[in-house]
Amino acid sequence: MKKIISLVLSAALSLSLVLPSATVSADSSSYNYAEALQKSLYFYEAQQAGPLPDWNRVEWRGDATMNDAVLGGWYDAGDHVKFNLPMSYSAAMLGWAMYEYPEGFEKSGQMDTMKNNLKFVLDYLVDCDKGTSVVYQVGDGAKDHNWWGPVEVIEKKMARPSYTCNASCITGQMAAALAVGSIVLNDSTYLTHAKSLFSLGDSVRSDSTYTAANDYYKSWSGFWDELLWASTWLYIATGDESYIKKAESYLPNLERQGASTDIEYQWCHCWDDCKPGAILLLSRITGKEEYHNYIKMHLDYWTVGYNGAKIKYTPGGLAWLDTWGCLRYATTTAFLASVYSDSIDDSTLKARYEGFAKTHIDYCLGANPSKRSYVCGFGTNPPVHPHHRTSQGSWADNINTPPYHRHILYGALVGGPSSSDGYTDTVQDYTANEVACDYNAGYTGMLAKMCSIYGGTPVANFPQPETKEDEFFAEASINSSGPTYTELKVLLNNQSGWPARVIKDLSFNYYVDLSEVFAAGAKLSDLKVKVNISEFPVTISELKQYSGDIYYVNVKFEDGTNIYPGGQSAFSGEVQFRISAPEATSYWDPKNDYSYDGLAASTVVKTKKITVYDGDKLIFGTEPDGTAPTEGATPTKTIAPSTPTPSTPSTLRGDMDLSGAVNSIDFGLMRQYLLAMKTDFTSAQLAAGDMDGNGSVNSIDFGLLRKKLLGMS
Repeated sequence: MKKIISLVLSAALSLSLVLPSATVSADSSSYNYAEALQKSLYFYEAQQAGPLPDWNRVEWRGDATMNDAVLGGWYDAGDHVKFNLPMSYSAAMLGWAMYEYPEGFEKSGQMDTMKNNLKFVLDYLVDCDKGTSVVYQVGDGAKDHNWWGPVEVIEKKMARPSYTCNASCITGQMAAALAVGSIVLNDSTYLTHAKSLFSLGDSVRSDSTYTAANDYYKSWSGFWDELLWASTWLYIATGDESYIKKAESYLPNLERQGASTDIEYQWCHCWDDCKPGAILLLSRITGKEEYHNYIKMHLDYWTVGYNGAKIKYTPGGLAWLDTWGCLRYATTTAFLASVYSDSIDDSTLKARYEGFAKTHIDYCLGANPSKRSYVCGFGTNPPVHPHHRTSQGSWADNINTPPYHRHILYGALVGGPSSSDGYTDTVQDYTANEVACDYNAGYTGMLAKMCSIYGGTPVANFPQPETKEDEFFAEASINSSGPTYTELKVLLNNQSGWPARVIKDLSFNYYVDLSEVFAAGAKLSDLKVKVNISEFPVTISELKQYSGDIYYVNVKFEDGTNIYPGGQSAFSGEVQFRISAPEATSYWDPKNDYSYDGLAASTVVKTKKITVYDGDKLIFGTEPDGTAPTEGATPTKTIAPSTPTPSTPSTLRGDMDLSGAVNSIDFGLMRQYLLAMKTDFTSAQLAAGDMDGNGSVNSIDFGLLRKKLLGMS
């Protein structure tokens, strides 16, 4: 009978948590929480490893790390290591959010997306369960963090080792995530693994084998909190009272607050320390005063103070726990405050905790002294330089190349401001601008609560396609020349980012006009083609007829995957080749050659008149007859657009080609200006490019133009 009553009570409490609190007015919504929730889930899709599911919405992501010991899971942060301790914690928190506020996901139209994302990571955790051990990390943290490039090509740079252990911290955390998942996704497989992982962790009761991640995610709090967290969720999933007995038996082993007998309460529920959330759940399950007292001590420390101690607050009203991920801690505590307030009747405490929760989620979304969003792609003046390799899309293994982010990392909550509310949006500041799966975990749960109260409207047709840059292209210069020959230097570039990728059958064509050769009575066989220098092995064809007197040579890389966006020496392959006539002849003249047009000595320039191919598919440039690439289709014949009639200088912000419209051409021109790829801009063009009107064109203007093209401004 006691077991039945306990289960009924637990179910009733869970039901009460999905009802909007009567103390919060439904007309006091401050932000479009549904949009924020929608974008937060997109962030998790940007972190997906392995073969991407067909529902993944991130156009600049592709299958990656396909040789990992276990495929799938989430990359941890702005890097590409898979750390199971924060990963499984994040999964548990997302599951908890679904458990508490399912109507928040339903109202915002995000339930199916949430289920997909949670299942994706839980399936990975199942695959990491090896029975007597678990895979707890994939990737070398030091090597990974020393390279700055997109994840799709990381395996060209380094091997990715995997590490196994039987440590209680990780088995407990994985068990908790799978136990929650078994409830909200109604999956018995997850429950089976949750039980076995918990049994393993409880029998080992040690973290001694958890070593590889210690420089990044050390289990500072030990393993008792993870076992407590897991056993509590296993009770909720099964109703088996032995799990509650286990949970309560762990409590004496938890850390104490200073020299007192109180369980430590002056930190935060997080990937390393799950006791606040576990004890909150115990307070609801058992009704015991000691658990209610603990969670009130914890939440009061974060709000009004407890026993003379109170967390530090910034001048702008942010409860600021630590330099690293201060917004992560604040929003996670906001989630706990919200959950606890839903299960108590004390009107004073409800108002205190609900007020804290809403204040802190709104701080992240724009209610702060800077009046800016701390969430990428959301709200006013959001971060545009998160410390995230793949969204920046560098091809040169350089955090400053390009000086902007090629992609919007929608929904990512950055680390946050200093204790004085100071913040600078720069990719170099990994303290303020790092993003991570655990940063978004409690934040996502808090958004679900807000949606459960206020609803909101997700963005239609999200995400909009990005404006793509040239990904594979040729640059060339005249290496040397004489009366009987022309020697060219061509750099074939792979700066791909939609997504970053490699191409095996990579080649380019160089076109010449041989009318003067034939007019002199010479034959095609009189001309010779020779490669002098090649950075990577290539084969070069003899001259082949394109049309009429137009001929071409094809330079094919034996393995085009050697050219990839992974570093200064990797993203570009150089070839020097010569086309020559016999000595003592005088008919050779390259000036009428199609591909020679616009080239200069010594300085390489980008040219569309050297065409690039993936196998037989044209992917860059324009052939002599006007054939140009068509995205996702076989190249088609196109007619070159007529030259626009000159007009008075444009005053339209962003209209850098002075055409009277703002489009992707202007985006490309501004990029060329910022990278010094093109310098002959008129004062009228630069005035049009000065988006913020400060008298110069810089990366801020580039970001503003990107937002304009994406319909964000």
